[in-house]
Amino acid sequence: MTSNKIKAVIFDMDGVLIDSESSWQQAEFETMQALGLPITYQDTLQTTGLRIDQVVHYWYQRYPWANYDNAATAKAIVDSVVADINLRGQAMKGVVDALNYCREQGYKIGLATSSSSAIISAVLNKLSIAKYFDAMQSAESLAFGKPHPEVYILCAQQLDTPFHQCIAIEDSFNGLIAAKAANMQTCIIPAAEQGSLSRWQIADSQLNNLDQLIPLLQQNTKPS
Repeated sequence: MTSNKIKAVIFDMDGVLIDSESSWQQAEFETMQALGLPITYQDTLQTTGLRIDQVVHYWYQRYPWANYDNAATAKAIVDSVVADINLRGQAMKGVVDALNYCREQGYKIGLATSSSSAIISAVLNKLSIAKYFDAMQSAESLAFGKPHPEVYILCAQQLDTPFHQCIAIEDSFNGLIAAKAANMQTCIIPAAEQGSLSRWQIADSQLNNLDQLIPLLQQNTKPS
């Protein structure tokens, strides 16, 4: 009989480990406004979890603008986010305790993010958490970003753990779809104002913050 015992915990980054979603929204909003796009700050929620080049393409498809340069526009957004993280980035509630618990209990720990290497470096340095991860994967150079499952598949392979024995911790619907498509167990921690949305029902569990991850993992037997 195949065991579903969790052996690896794979974290998304933005909105799960670091409180950076507002940084992304502001950078995206200001950049698109400067290009003349008629979007609102709230509209930026539609692209949560997408890779940055996908974000730029998403808006270009809806509101084409002259002299389209995906790479330059993406870099402008990323540079703004990095600067904001370096200035005032803060860990999400429960991050260090959750990472310490996973390490102490012998779980393998992975990072699977749509963010670029520049964002990953900024976050890991700001929070001083690089030491916890056994594997780190970015969708930056992959053929597809989330909601495609490739970044999660590669992370599980790097951790040498069967997909069904990994639990993915996500905050976005695109990330949740990616993890489920990789045949992983899923845990969603949405932003508080989105917590009541019915779409989160496809996740195996829903938490308010990472403080609640420890009792969730305690329901599973310890990895051998």
